[in-house]
This record gives sequence, structure tokens and C-alpha cells, in this order.
Amino acid sequence: MTIASKDSIPNLLLRNIPRGLVMGIEEALAAGAQRAYAAAKGMNDGHLPHVVGQMRHFHMNESFQRALSMGDASPTAIRGNGIVTGRTGVFTLARFNIPEGFWINGRRSHTRRQMSVANKAIEPLVQPELFEGYVPLSEAVAFFVACFSGSLRSQPESPVSIQVAVPNRDMRGWLFREPLDAFVQRYEQKPAAQDDLAMPKLRKNIGKQGKDGISQ
Repeated sequence: MTIASKDSIPNLLLRNIPRGLVMGIEEALAAGAQRAYAAAKGMNDGHLPHVVGQMRHFHMNESFQRALSMGDASPTAIRGNGIVTGRTGVFTLARFNIPEGFWINGRRSHTRRQMSVANKAIEPLVQPELFEGYVPLSEAVAFFVACFSGSLRSQPESPVSIQVAVPNRDMRGWLFREPLDAFVQRYEQKPAAQDDLAMPKLRKNIGKQGKDGISQ
């Protein structure tokens, strides 16, 4: 059995992104959203939605960068409207906000679309007929997406949900996405492949890894 037939995108995320980092990002994005809404209070109703959106971008970028730094995920510097990214294992991490249900909005950014091209390498994991074309990857991209209600009359101070999402190569679809409160539960479950690697008779395979840290 090849590694492709045993692997999955959730397992790749679990192996490469520490649980503490995921929880830190979730807390940071929620706190950033609250600060953004507080900063926008008192502005004229005529442009309040726009102001809240802008404040969310800036405050959540700052919170996200701090969480990446605390999690040793090598964050990029904050520069204007630029996308903040981090790196852990084979995954480059970034974030964006959307009104709940409008996932297509994620591809409005040319930079995010360029980043997503790297996920061509993991598309075979959700398309079994392409397993023969799968090779252990050295780079992939995942986004933390804060979904808001889309109205300042309904929960304007915090996201309705925060999800981890892995796009396909052109960011027109999603290979995997899941709310963080559900995703963190996966760390409590040991995948079968991980259990096999822990068996004494297979210990000789533990040291045989590719450059990306995935066991061969």
C-alpha cells in the first residue's frame, strides 16, 4: 500500500500544525475581531460596515502575526494591506475574512490564488483515481478563515465560525475545510497510520523520511 492510499489532508494538517498553534490562532482571531468592532464604534452609520471591515483586517492581521510568532511559525512582517503568512512543517499558513457562505470571496486576492497553486501536489488525496500521480509533498497552503454574519445587526463583534481550509490549486474549490472547534478534536484521535508507525516491528521506518518529514 502506498503512502497516498493511507494519507489524507486532515492527517497532513495534524502532523504539520501543532495543536497549540491552532488554538492560539483561533483565540487570536476572535480577540482581533473584538478589538476591531470596538475601534469602529461611534463612526457614522453610512460607512460603518466599511470601517468595521477595515478594522477587522488590521486588528486580525496583528493578532494572527502574534499567534504565529508565539507558535514558532516564522510570521512575515506586517506591511500595509499585505497578507501575513507563517510556516510550520510543509504548510504555509495565511488568513482571510468572509461573510458566512461566500467562500468564493477568498480568491479575490491574486496573492492567495498564487499561493494555492502549491496544493496541486495534494489534490490526489481527494481524487483516488490520481493516486498514482501523488508524491510526498514539500509545500502546501492552508488558510484560517473567519466567517462573519455579514450584518452588523447580528454578532458583529466576533466570527460566526473560524475554519481551517485547504483550497485546490486555483482556489475555486476546497479540498478540506472544517470549523476549528471540530478540527482540534482530531488531535485526540490517533490515525491508524500513526499507530502502525509506533509498533516496534516498524521502528526501522521511523528514521526513513523525506525532506518534508513524511515517512516513506
